[in-house]
Amino acid sequence: MPLKIRLARAGSKKRPYYHVVVADARSPRDGRFIESLGSWNPLLPKDGERVKVDADRVKHWLSHGAQPTDRVLRFLDEAGIAKREARSNPKKAEPGKKAQDDAAAAVAAAAATPAEAEAATAE
Repeated sequence: MPLKIRLARAGSKKRPYYHVVVADARSPRDGRFIESLGSWNPLLPKDGERVKVDADRVKHWLSHGAQPTDRVLRFLDEAGIAKREARSNPKKAEPGKKAQDDAAAAVAAAAATPAEAEAATAE
Protein backbone atom coordinates (compact mmCIF):
# COMPACT_ATOMS: atom_id res chain seq x y z
CA MET A 1 0.00 0.00 0.00
CA PRO A 2 1.71 3.25 -1.13
CA LEU A 3 1.51 5.79 1.68
CA LYS A 4 1.59 9.57 1.30
CA ILE A 5 1.97 12.31 3.86
CA ARG A 6 -0.25 14.98 2.36
CA LEU A 7 -2.74 17.76 2.99
CA ALA A 8 -6.48 17.19 3.39
CA ARG A 9 -8.56 20.33 2.96
CA ALA A 10 -11.01 21.43 5.62
CA GLY A 11 -12.56 24.78 6.45
CA SER A 12 -15.28 26.59 4.59
CA LYS A 13 -15.51 28.36 1.26
CA LYS A 14 -12.62 30.81 0.78
CA ARG A 15 -11.38 30.01 4.32
CA PRO A 16 -8.98 27.09 3.77
CA TYR A 17 -7.58 24.98 6.56
CA TYR A 18 -5.57 21.82 5.98
CA HIS A 19 -4.84 18.71 8.02
CA VAL A 20 -1.50 16.97 7.50
CA VAL A 21 -2.43 13.29 7.22
CA VAL A 22 -0.98 9.92 6.30
CA ALA A 23 -3.19 8.27 3.71
CA ASP A 24 -3.15 5.64 1.03
CA ALA A 25 -2.08 7.36 -2.20
CA ARG A 26 -5.14 5.95 -3.99
CA SER A 27 -7.70 7.41 -1.57
CA PRO A 28 -9.42 10.76 -2.29
CA ARG A 29 -7.85 14.01 -1.10
CA ASP A 30 -10.35 14.57 1.69
CA GLY A 31 -11.26 10.92 2.10
CA ARG A 32 -10.15 8.19 4.45
CA PHE A 33 -6.77 8.59 6.13
CA ILE A 34 -4.68 6.49 8.48
CA GLU A 35 -3.47 9.12 10.96
CA SER A 36 -3.59 12.89 11.39
CA LEU A 37 -0.12 14.36 11.95
CA GLY A 38 -0.81 18.08 12.22
CA SER A 39 -2.37 21.08 10.56
CA TRP A 40 -1.66 24.09 8.33
CA ASN A 41 -3.62 27.33 8.42
CA PRO A 42 -2.51 29.44 5.42
CA LEU A 43 -4.57 32.44 6.59
CA LEU A 44 -2.39 33.07 9.65
CA PRO A 45 0.63 35.39 9.40
CA LYS A 46 3.93 33.68 8.61
CA ASP A 47 5.23 32.41 11.94
CA GLY A 48 5.52 29.18 13.91
CA GLU A 49 1.78 28.89 14.62
CA ARG A 50 0.91 28.53 10.95
CA VAL A 51 2.14 24.93 10.67
CA LYS A 52 1.84 22.41 13.49
CA VAL A 53 3.30 18.93 13.01
CA ASP A 54 3.92 15.99 15.36
CA ALA A 55 7.61 15.41 14.56
CA ASP A 56 7.87 11.98 16.21
CA ARG A 57 4.93 10.55 14.27
CA VAL A 58 6.18 12.07 11.00
CA LYS A 59 9.59 10.41 11.51
CA HIS A 60 7.80 7.14 12.29
CA TRP A 61 5.83 7.23 9.04
CA LEU A 62 8.84 8.33 6.99
CA SER A 63 10.74 5.31 8.36
CA HIS A 64 7.83 3.10 7.23
CA GLY A 65 8.15 4.36 3.65
CA ALA A 66 5.55 7.14 3.50
CA GLN A 67 6.39 9.74 0.84
CA PRO A 68 5.62 13.41 1.59
CA THR A 69 4.10 15.59 -1.11
CA ASP A 70 6.04 18.66 -2.28
CA ARG A 71 4.16 21.11 -0.05
CA VAL A 72 4.45 18.89 3.03
CA LEU A 73 8.14 18.35 2.31
CA ARG A 74 8.61 22.14 2.44
CA PHE A 75 7.01 22.19 5.89
CA LEU A 76 9.15 19.29 7.10
CA ASP A 77 12.30 20.97 5.78
CA GLU A 78 11.46 24.20 7.65
CA ALA A 79 10.88 22.17 10.82
CA GLY A 80 14.18 20.30 10.34
CA ILE A 81 12.52 16.88 10.11
CA ALA A 82 13.32 15.99 6.49
CA LYS A 83 15.74 17.41 3.94
CA ARG A 84 14.38 18.93 0.74
CA GLU A 85 16.67 18.73 -2.25
CA ALA A 86 17.44 22.01 -4.02
CA ARG A 87 15.97 22.10 -7.50
CA SER A 88 17.41 23.75 -10.55
CA ASN A 89 15.61 24.40 -13.81
CA PRO A 90 18.00 26.34 -16.06
CA LYS A 91 15.57 26.31 -19.00
CA LYS A 92 13.04 28.32 -16.99
CA ALA A 93 15.24 31.44 -17.22
CA GLU A 94 15.50 31.21 -21.01
CA PRO A 95 12.97 33.20 -23.05
CA GLY A 96 10.32 31.25 -24.92
CA LYS A 97 10.36 30.43 -28.63
CA LYS A 98 8.20 33.40 -29.61
CA ALA A 99 10.36 35.83 -27.62
CA GLN A 100 13.52 34.42 -29.24
CA ASP A 101 11.97 34.82 -32.71
CA ASP A 102 10.95 38.42 -31.94
CA ALA A 103 14.46 39.22 -30.67
CA ALA A 104 16.05 37.73 -33.80
CA ALA A 105 13.70 39.77 -36.01
CA ALA A 106 14.56 42.95 -34.08
CA VAL A 107 18.31 42.31 -34.50
CA ALA A 108 17.85 41.68 -38.24
CA ALA A 109 15.82 44.89 -38.61
CA ALA A 110 18.42 46.89 -36.69
CA ALA A 111 21.22 45.49 -38.86
CA ALA A 112 19.35 46.38 -42.07
CA THR A 113 18.55 49.97 -40.99
CA PRO A 114 22.17 51.30 -40.68
CA ALA A 115 23.12 49.76 -44.05
CA GLU A 116 20.26 51.63 -45.74
CA ALA A 117 21.23 54.88 -44.01
CA GLU A 118 24.86 54.60 -45.19
CA ALA A 119 23.72 53.92 -48.77
CA ALA A 120 21.51 57.03 -48.73
CA THR A 121 24.31 59.31 -47.44
CA ALA A 122 26.85 57.98 -49.96
CA GLU A 123 24.72 59.10 -52.92
